[in-house]
Amino acid sequence: MTLTVFLGSLFGLMALGMPIAFALMLTGVALMFYLDFFDAQLVAQNMLSGADNFPLMAVPFFILAGEIMNAGGISRRIINLAVTLVGHIRGGLGYVAIGAAVLLASLSGSAIADTAALGTLLIPMMRDNGYPVPRSAGLVAAGGIIGPIIPPSMPFIIFGVTTNVSITGLFMAGIVPGLLMGLALVFTWKWAVGGMDVVAQPKRTGRERLTALREGLWALFLPVIIIGGLRGGLFTPTEAAVVAAVYALFVTLFVYREIGVAEVVEVFVQAARTTATVMFLVAAALVSAYMITLSDLTSQLTDLLQPVMHEPRLLMAMICLLLLAVGTVMDLTPTILVLGPVLMPIATTAGIDPLYFGVMFVLIGTLGLIHPPVCTVLNTVSAIARISLERATVGIWPFLLVYLVLFVLMIIFPEIITVPSHLFHP
Repeated sequence: MTLTVFLGSLFGLMALGMPIAFALMLTGVALMFYLDFFDAQLVAQNMLSGADNFPLMAVPFFILAGEIMNAGGISRRIINLAVTLVGHIRGGLGYVAIGAAVLLASLSGSAIADTAALGTLLIPMMRDNGYPVPRSAGLVAAGGIIGPIIPPSMPFIIFGVTTNVSITGLFMAGIVPGLLMGLALVFTWKWAVGGMDVVAQPKRTGRERLTALREGLWALFLPVIIIGGLRGGLFTPTEAAVVAAVYALFVTLFVYREIGVAEVVEVFVQAARTTATVMFLVAAALVSAYMITLSDLTSQLTDLLQPVMHEPRLLMAMICLLLLAVGTVMDLTPTILVLGPVLMPIATTAGIDPLYFGVMFVLIGTLGLIHPPVCTVLNTVSAIARISLERATVGIWPFLLVYLVLFVLMIIFPEIITVPSHLFHP
């Protein structure tokens, strides 16, 4: 009955059009009434403790770093570097989109920010050079969701805080899956570009490539600093976020000098708005998470899944199907906040590696960002490309399919994630 109250309250409130943050908070209140110990102070205390969390300080700083990089020309220089290196080969702009997506993922960790930067610069170029717009938009959207996988990753931070899993471990565990996603896109694009009549970019001279490399070198240092610092134990993920924001601000103001003080203030305001949305969502989610723990909801679900608890791969496949279904109607962050505290204890009880489970959770959740009806990333790309969501959906299906195949392989062979993750984070 507790499970019915939880799911009925949450999805009922969402069906009525209530914002997810308030739906999460009121779901916790509904469980309080059901268990007959409602106390308004508990709601306030849990919301306060949900936001008052040191690891969560990484979220605003990574958001700020991403905003600065987009406004200050760092993202543009990364894309320009990719264009000078591979833009001249057949379908080169597609490979530019993939390479730039992987590089930007190692800078900001936000799917929306990476997609907006890629789409704004590349989709007009691809249109002018004869690339089909729906397929180009699909490729950019598929590349954008690599952002939450390669460190730094805001979804990994939220997942780690919500489920008490090492954020540094999640960062290290996400490197190989993110690179494999980029490799999968390369092979898919090579197949897709075969039937296109496209114009190749002119081959750049060695001087032009050297100039692009020199301009992009400051940006390329950032992932080296973050990953190297985390791997070497020089700083925590929260401190890495501060380093990223300060470094991006320094490069923008004193190296590239593309924005002034007035523009920096606007960047800070925009980052604050985004941060407020995320942090309120996390704070509200802790009310329902507290009640999930108190009502022993996890044990009830464990009892229901008992027949497959001794088969970790089968259990993982069932959880992935659940996440895939939920991802079609709920964004990634709410999915983590709602299901992370519920499913993590079940996974650990079944003997599933917590880092592997966290990476798979976020991997499957990212598919909802490019799969209708929610598909926030695909919506962003379709708006930038000025095409309908239906046309963008047609353009993305090959990339969505190859992602599904890749993720199935990761379920069958979890060593794809576990071996490198423990190598990078012993």
